Amino acid sequence: MNKKSAPQHTPMMQQYFRIKAEYPNILLFYRMGDFYELFMDDAKKAASLLDITLTARGSSAGDPIAMAGVPYHAVEQYLAKLLKLGESVAICEQVGDPAKSKGPVERKITRLLTPGTVTDDYLLDDRRDNLLMAVCEEKTGGNYGIAAIDLSTGRFTVQQADSDTTLLNEIERLQPAEILHDEGWKPPFVRTQHCTSRPTWHFDLDTAQRLLLRQFGTHGLSGFGCDHLPLAITAAGALLNYVQETQRTALPHINSLTVELSDEGIILDAASRRNLELEHSLSGEHKNTLISVIDKTATSMGSRLLRRWLNKPLRDRHILRNRHQAVGALLEQYHYENLLDTLRGIGDIERIASRIALGSARPRDLSTLRDSLHVLPRIHAHLQPLDNPRLQALHQQIDLHEALSHLLDSAIIDNPPVVIRDGGVIAPGFDAELDELRNLSENADQYLLDLEAREKVRTGINNLKVAYNRVHGYYVEVPQSQLSKIPADYIRRQTLKGVERYILPELKKFEDKVLSARERSLAREKAIYEELLRDLLAHLNPLRSSAQAIAELDVLGNFAERANTLNYNCPALVDGAGIQIEGGRHPVVERTLDAPFVPNDLYMDSRRRMLMVTGPNMGGKSTYMRQVALIVLLAHIGSYVPAQTARLGNIDRIFTRIGAHDDLSSGRSTFMVEMTEAANILNNATAHSLVLMDEIGRGTSTFDGLSLAWAFAEYLARDRKAFTLFATHYFELTVLPEQISTIVNVHIDAIEHGDKIVFLHAVKEGPANQSYGLQVAQLAGVPKSVIAQARKKLLSLEKDSQAAPQQGQTLPLMFSTSTEPKDEIAEKVKAALEAVDPDELTPRQALDELYRLRKLLK
Repeated sequence: MNKKSAPQHTPMMQQYFRIKAEYPNILLFYRMGDFYELFMDDAKKAASLLDITLTARGSSAGDPIAMAGVPYHAVEQYLAKLLKLGESVAICEQVGDPAKSKGPVERKITRLLTPGTVTDDYLLDDRRDNLLMAVCEEKTGGNYGIAAIDLSTGRFTVQQADSDTTLLNEIERLQPAEILHDEGWKPPFVRTQHCTSRPTWHFDLDTAQRLLLRQFGTHGLSGFGCDHLPLAITAAGALLNYVQETQRTALPHINSLTVELSDEGIILDAASRRNLELEHSLSGEHKNTLISVIDKTATSMGSRLLRRWLNKPLRDRHILRNRHQAVGALLEQYHYENLLDTLRGIGDIERIASRIALGSARPRDLSTLRDSLHVLPRIHAHLQPLDNPRLQALHQQIDLHEALSHLLDSAIIDNPPVVIRDGGVIAPGFDAELDELRNLSENADQYLLDLEAREKVRTGINNLKVAYNRVHGYYVEVPQSQLSKIPADYIRRQTLKGVERYILPELKKFEDKVLSARERSLAREKAIYEELLRDLLAHLNPLRSSAQAIAELDVLGNFAERANTLNYNCPALVDGAGIQIEGGRHPVVERTLDAPFVPNDLYMDSRRRMLMVTGPNMGGKSTYMRQVALIVLLAHIGSYVPAQTARLGNIDRIFTRIGAHDDLSSGRSTFMVEMTEAANILNNATAHSLVLMDEIGRGTSTFDGLSLAWAFAEYLARDRKAFTLFATHYFELTVLPEQISTIVNVHIDAIEHGDKIVFLHAVKEGPANQSYGLQVAQLAGVPKSVIAQARKKLLSLEKDSQAAPQQGQTLPLMFSTSTEPKDEIAEKVKAALEAVDPDELTPRQALDELYRLRKLLK
């Protein structure tokens, strides 16, 4: 902005700078006629982001004015692009009458759009929640309050986190579009998320409580179960303050909040979510993910609910069994088919209700809502005969909304325009005054034809015309060759080439009447529409309740369809510990193969807690491990699973340490990322956790990696007792079952055919006899000469017992170069391990202890 005094600017630029000063950090769309213009730095930024032309017109205070603009009728696509890029926008509209303005037309900010507060359908992904999150840090550090809201639906949740890791896991789970934080705090997620800093005083507990009580109309927060969560309340208040500031209207659809508890669901950390490719593949794509396979929901509401279930699998067996039984009832006689067909006629009632609450619902929102209500009786008919408690509860929850349906039928035409701006939305017969005004306007054409016919007879001018244009209004047009026949009451209005245009008293009187009627008709229609939106507020809560039931019904019907189409079966959730799977399959991989997928079994119980998985690369170790986790996860959202049978005991967490990648922005190498993720598992896994560890220790030297892998496996088996699938190419680890009875060797089978390898993808008991690394390299296209040289080197190494220890030797013997007896080394290692309390170690300290043990072995 120019630093010179305001009077040196033109009046319009003075107005612009005054408005821009209110929102210095966001883009200002300034309405000028048929365009939204951006000026100065905003123009330069928008031109770069939107790929629009940057110009400079005139000057203000002696400086050229940089400008960039977009047409008002196409602004939606530009706004969508900016919001997707994480930008916020202030919309400045002309609110004054240009005809009555002596200076610049009065303008003011009418809307603030930020990534986390948009509600318009054209700015949202209809199958994903759009969350705004606020995070409050405890002054002493270590604990956090988290609040999240989807303004497009009114869903408002709070929770508290007890560590950075828990906070980051929740951000990964919720994937907020925007995060609010105290401007005095640099949060650990600021590099990876779109963040908006807010003044410190917005994160005040007393202020937050007052805001929440006023919004909910209650005397306390105990009814929501959050009165003992001060950090969560503080975050919720800061979030509500921001929403009120950006929306500038009442928020009647935000009338409660829900406390989320960590022990309600199976916990997955951020790394595990990425490794299991729930919604995004490791390459960042949406295809070939679990959601791409299991989401065939009929409605956008159902799709969003399915994603919420998938991102927070439950531990409540009662709820899960109810879901499984409901899916079974829908599978009987293929009830789900007709149900899903009917549900496809349902619009996004949930988001439409929120736009009604915000006063931003468009005419087509109301026609979609009306058409959706017409479908509800058919849904009732589908549910009526089904003998299932959960389905009958949903049946009761879906109201038919007969009064609302009748109101919308009588108020809105069949196919209304997109916006109310030009009218034509309210149905004939709904309002007598509007009908009268419309009738006057609509009969104008016939009146003009009648007047034209009368004037032709009166003047004898056969090519006389009566017409209208927006600039000059109504007129009588006469060729200049016929001017001698003009009556005395004709008043000249305009001269054109070859013709003269006139007005006569009767036509002028009609013009005033008709134009007034059109203006009054549009004003009346807009007033009726606004009154209709206010009347609909009384229906919000019943509508939202029905929408929630329809969404759940859609997900359950989707589970039934997927079970039937993909041959999924109902899992059994049993008490106690263990995982037993027969004929298990990977739900995503089996959909991408041209050949049949080879199913495999898995059996784990209190006496068989770790499977040491060996076998060739490309053989299917990672697929086997991931499919176990995905089967467990699917069972805990209420879905049937890709297996012949699955009996699942209590599971509290799923951990995965799969794949290798750098985190260069944080300065962490591949190995450091691997060790950090492994440390998280070692510190947090329990006897009810499912752990997948794939090729641990590959990012360092052979001896370092093997010693770490050995220690990790032993710790998980002896101390944590977690259900673990431990895949490795360190064949030395296959001797661990001889030392720890709960570890069992299994391998992915393959056979050699000549110098080639055939993968059988079948899991069998016992260790593999080799890794087939050279054969896999040959399949990858490595030159034959390189393969031959590698084979010679392999033979050489196998002859050197020191370079390649024989399978079956114990770990101390393999790594010891000391002259001390093996027993003395083992005693030192044992003493060192007994002196360590793993629960008290940070990840860094754990690594230091491992290196100290390595030195002892040497």
